[in-house]
Amino acid sequence: MSAADPYAGASATDEGPVFTVTGQDWDSIDPALAGGDKIVVNMGPQHPSTHGVLRLILELDGESVTDARAGIGYLHTGIEKNMEFRTWTQGVTFCTRMDYVAPFSNEAAYVAAVERLLDVEDQIPQRALDLRVLMLELNRISSHLVCVATGGMEIGALTVMTCGFRDRELILNCFEAITGLRMNHAYLRPGGVAQDLPDDGLTRVRETVDLLKKRLPEYAALCNANPIFKRRLKGVGHLELAGCLALGLTGPVLRATGYDWDLRRTQPYWGYDGYDFDVVTWDEPDAYGRFRVRLDEMWESLKIVEQCLERLEASQGEPVMIADKKIAWPAQLSVGADGQGNSPAHIARIMGESMESLIHHFKLVTEGFRVPAGQAYAAVESPRGEIGCHAVSDGGTRPYRVHFRDPSFVNLQGTSIMSEGGMISDVIVAVASIDPVMGGVDR
Repeated sequence: MSAADPYAGASATDEGPVFTVTGQDWDSIDPALAGGDKIVVNMGPQHPSTHGVLRLILELDGESVTDARAGIGYLHTGIEKNMEFRTWTQGVTFCTRMDYVAPFSNEAAYVAAVERLLDVEDQIPQRALDLRVLMLELNRISSHLVCVATGGMEIGALTVMTCGFRDRELILNCFEAITGLRMNHAYLRPGGVAQDLPDDGLTRVRETVDLLKKRLPEYAALCNANPIFKRRLKGVGHLELAGCLALGLTGPVLRATGYDWDLRRTQPYWGYDGYDFDVVTWDEPDAYGRFRVRLDEMWESLKIVEQCLERLEASQGEPVMIADKKIAWPAQLSVGADGQGNSPAHIARIMGESMESLIHHFKLVTEGFRVPAGQAYAAVESPRGEIGCHAVSDGGTRPYRVHFRDPSFVNLQGTSIMSEGGMISDVIVAVASIDPVMGGVDR
């Protein structure tokens, strides 16, 4: 090995000599000492969501993968622990940052668990539920666009990548107009949502839906029957139904096996059983099948969004936060004309009311409301599968414990079985078809 490299070295195991090679040290290895073609390499970062925070350890026999393992834990955000030191409402601002590609799903699971602890699930205003569904489905489309875009980029389909991020930008513009932020919104709150739609909210979303209906067919035209695209994806990352069930995999990975498991249908919440949409499945449990599931799911989400818009049109002026003043803030948050902070009307309403109201607002904001002692689990269908939240309360104003069941964490278990027996290049496709977001894995 090169003496200039402090990390280079050689050692021996029961299986023979082990060479640690870094940088430009490959030419310093004597091939005669290797005793075979087997080699272990650290692969990555390749997928945009694995920028140094997912380590793939591959054992290779030539170009074939004989063993694959996913090493996690490099992001170590400590979100769940931090939530124990914030109020129940402030917890939303932490968990929204886990799966940063689908922040509304993080918020939804947490808020649902808190409302179950409070026993107020049947007191949430219908307009707030409709707004939640609207944001979740728009977010499902934007998340799938990222998956298709980055997956295409990894195999050289750069046009798919540019189209995907172009169209995602349309949805992020809607998010910014409604919540004030493109990502990490903290929009879903225990009891409802932070604020109602802006005056032009319905119009903006309708225009976005109309444009997406024109844009989505481009992905089918570019990929569905593309012989190069199909050869790179078909038969790659194969994992049948039995394997998915054994490992607990959910989302498009599971539905690509033909099993129509979708919490919006099997365990409906927030009125999803009242919406007209189909659970998309495919009969090819490989990377291509998962791609087709996501492509079709975007169309189903558009159907749900249009139904939300009709409901929101009919319910304008209705409340978006629970009537219980021990949970709801006296004045609703609202975004100022500059897109930031609180509007003058919001400040005037707080300062212009009675001293008791101001004190109540101050106590709610600084200390938060109390949640009865107990524990609850709530789950929703995120773009990547089932995301669940187990919340525990000791009767105080802060969570005693919050733990999330994140689909990226669970689905990464499929990396080994999807990759072993394939080529090195197939590992890239297999991981991309899982669509992991490491912010949700290393919570």
